[in-house]
Amino acid sequence: MPRLRILNVVSECVPFAKTGGLADVAGALPIALAARGHDVRTVMPRYRVAKKHPAKRLPISLGVPVGHGEAWGAVWESRLGESAARVYLLEHDELFDRAGIYNDSNGDYRDNLARFTFLSRGALRLASALGFVPDVVHVHDWPTCLVPIYLKTLDARSPLGGAASVLTIHNMGYQGWFDKNELFQTGLGWDVFHHRALESYDKLNLLKGGINFSTMLSTVSPKYAQEIQTKEGGHGLEGALRERGSDVIGILNGIDDEIWNPATDRHLAAHFDADDLQGKAFCKAELQREMGLPVRPDVPLIGLISRLVNQKGIDVFAGALGALLQHDVQVVVLGSGESWAEDLFTRLGHSTDRFRAHIGMNDALAHRIEAGADLFVMPSRYEPCGLNQLYSQRYGTLPVVRAVGGLDDTVEHMATGFKFLDLSPHVLADAVLEAAWIYRAHPAHFRSMQRRAMKKPFGWDYASRQYEALYRLAISRHRGG
Repeated sequence: MPRLRILNVVSECVPFAKTGGLADVAGALPIALAARGHDVRTVMPRYRVAKKHPAKRLPISLGVPVGHGEAWGAVWESRLGESAARVYLLEHDELFDRAGIYNDSNGDYRDNLARFTFLSRGALRLASALGFVPDVVHVHDWPTCLVPIYLKTLDARSPLGGAASVLTIHNMGYQGWFDKNELFQTGLGWDVFHHRALESYDKLNLLKGGINFSTMLSTVSPKYAQEIQTKEGGHGLEGALRERGSDVIGILNGIDDEIWNPATDRHLAAHFDADDLQGKAFCKAELQREMGLPVRPDVPLIGLISRLVNQKGIDVFAGALGALLQHDVQVVVLGSGESWAEDLFTRLGHSTDRFRAHIGMNDALAHRIEAGADLFVMPSRYEPCGLNQLYSQRYGTLPVVRAVGGLDDTVEHMATGFKFLDLSPHVLADAVLEAAWIYRAHPAHFRSMQRRAMKKPFGWDYASRQYEALYRLAISRHRGG
C-alpha cells in the first residue's frame, strides 16, 4: 500500500500540553503511524506549558487571517519521542502564552474562537509554506473543526483542497459554542450559517460544522459511536450524526505499552508481569505506606484516578462511600475538580484509616495506584473510551466500570473486570463489594482474572492499522471512489 501523507491538527498533544485523553491519542497515534512508514505531521499551538520542551525555531513567519486583520506568528519544530513524526508548534504569545489551554479560573477564554481560528487556518497555511500536501487531514474535537470547513470553502481550489478529512470526536460534551456575530473571526461567510453547516440554535457550533464538513467521522470506541447517535448521548447533535451514520466509525484508543508496563515502569518500587505477580504485592504495600494506610495484604485496596466532575460519576462515587467504608476495604483517590468533591475527600481522608485522597494530578502516583491497587473504580455517566481501565488491566488491577462507551467495549464482566449498568450509589457499592468479596473468598479466580486482563493487547499497533484503513476509506470517498 502506498505511503500516506497525514496532517494531524490538534489543540493538545503529549508531551507538550495535556488536559485529557485527546492529548494521549495525539501523541501516540502519529508515532504508531510513522512506524508504519507514513509521513505524519502534527500542528498545535505553542502554549506557555509547551515552551519547556525542546524545539527549534524555523525560518518561517506565518501570517494568518483572523477577524478583520492578520495575525503573525513563529513556527517551532520538534519530534514525538524518537520517532519520525514531526510536530510544528505555532507561536503567538498574545493568543497562547497563558496559564491554561482553554480556560482559567474565570472560565473559558473569551477569545477562544480567534485562538483556534489561528490554529486551524495557520495549520493549512503552514502546510502550504512547507510544500506538504496531505492526502488526509485528521482533526480532533471542536477546536480544530474549522479545518475541514476551510478545506471545502476557502481552500477548496488550492492543492490542499484535494485532501480528505477525518474528524475524531473524543467527547460530545464539548462542542465549541460561540455567538453568531463572532463568525467574522473565522473568515467564513454567512453562507455557512445554516443547520447543515455551523448553525445550531442561532449560534455557532464548531463541532456541528466539523460533523457536517468532514469526509469521515470517528469516535474513540465502537459503542460510543452508537451512543452519540441517540438522544441520551448526542448532546443535541444526534440528528446530524444520524444523517452521517454510515460515515461514523468507532476505533478504540490504544495505550503506550512501553510507558504503561508493570515489568519496566520506572515509577514502581518493584516490577511484575502476568506470570509473576509477587512484585504487585510489594507495590501494594508501598502504596499503603505512601498514602498513610495500614499495611495489610488481605484488605482489598480500591483506586480511583479521575477528574472530579459530574461526567465521571464522582457524585455517585461519593454517595457510595458511606456503604463501602462500613466494610473492611481501603480506598485511594487521586484527582482534582469540583470543590465540593475535593473538600469532601480531603475531610474523609482525615477521619478514617480506610480512605486517603491526593488532590491534584501526579503522574508518578497515578502509576503507583494502578500498580498497587487491587480494584479500580470508574462510575462514568458517559465515557467515550477511557484509558484508566486499560492501564488497570495492564497492571492486573481489575476495573469496576459502568457499562457505557469504551468501558463496556474493553472490560469483560467476571473475566477481566466487573461491570454494572444502573448509575446509583447503592448499585456501585454493591458492584465494588462483590468484586472485593471475590478478591477475599476466591483468590485463585481473582488471580486468573488478573492474568487474563494483563495479557490483553492494548498497544497502538492495532488501532493505528484501523486508522490507516479509515484514512484510505476517506480518501476514496473524497475522490468519489
